[in-house]
Amino acid sequence: MRPSKRKFDQIREVTITPNVNKHAEGSCLIKFGDTHVICTASIEEKVPPFLRNKGTGWVTAEYNMLARSTHSRMNSDPMKPNGRSIEIKRLIGRALRSAIDTRILGERQIIIDCDVIQADGGTRCAAITGGYVALALAVNKLVNQRVLRENPLTGEVCAVSCGIYNGEVVADLDYLEDSKCETDSNFVLNKNFDLIEIQGTAEVGSMSFLQLSKMYDLAKKAAVEIFGIQKKAIQN
Repeated sequence: MRPSKRKFDQIREVTITPNVNKHAEGSCLIKFGDTHVICTASIEEKVPPFLRNKGTGWVTAEYNMLARSTHSRMNSDPMKPNGRSIEIKRLIGRALRSAIDTRILGERQIIIDCDVIQADGGTRCAAITGGYVALALAVNKLVNQRVLRENPLTGEVCAVSCGIYNGEVVADLDYLEDSKCETDSNFVLNKNFDLIEIQGTAEVGSMSFLQLSKMYDLAKKAAVEIFGIQKKAIQN
């Protein structure tokens, strides 16, 4: 039995509230249960130096956790970003770039800022899922304003964690499960359920390929639900 009493394949309640920031070109508040992340998309009419005069754009991401987003206050030095945040922001950037044709975007950059305001496991998956919504809203604005002739988005992206808890393969681990699980994996998927990225770690012992396959099946099932929630948020 899971601590949350959820079924093995049941994800937490996911809600996405779009346009929560009046300044950002795209924004949303995403909630995976008690994990809450604000995602904003900012459009800059410039690209990083390595892309200047190449006729293509760029999508990048930042990831941050508020000091009291966790059970006890985190002490952090803004001048020294920790390795975990750097790893996650790169993951978010890679995931979102897989869903956009940067040549159509032109020589402009979209920066996705993901700020965790409350953490209860799965923050990077929530950030990727919400980050896509913010990106889509920003891109739609460029299309609606006729800045772009066509939509550069080439697909959809979401992410969900799966793991092994008490010997059972489960979907969408919360903090209590994540802290005691035997295996924890993050699946980043597109609408065709192709894998964009997998991050998997056996915390205790090892995991079999069969267990990994079962986790992937749960991730696909969860993605169907998550993609539907994303679509409604973008259309609204």
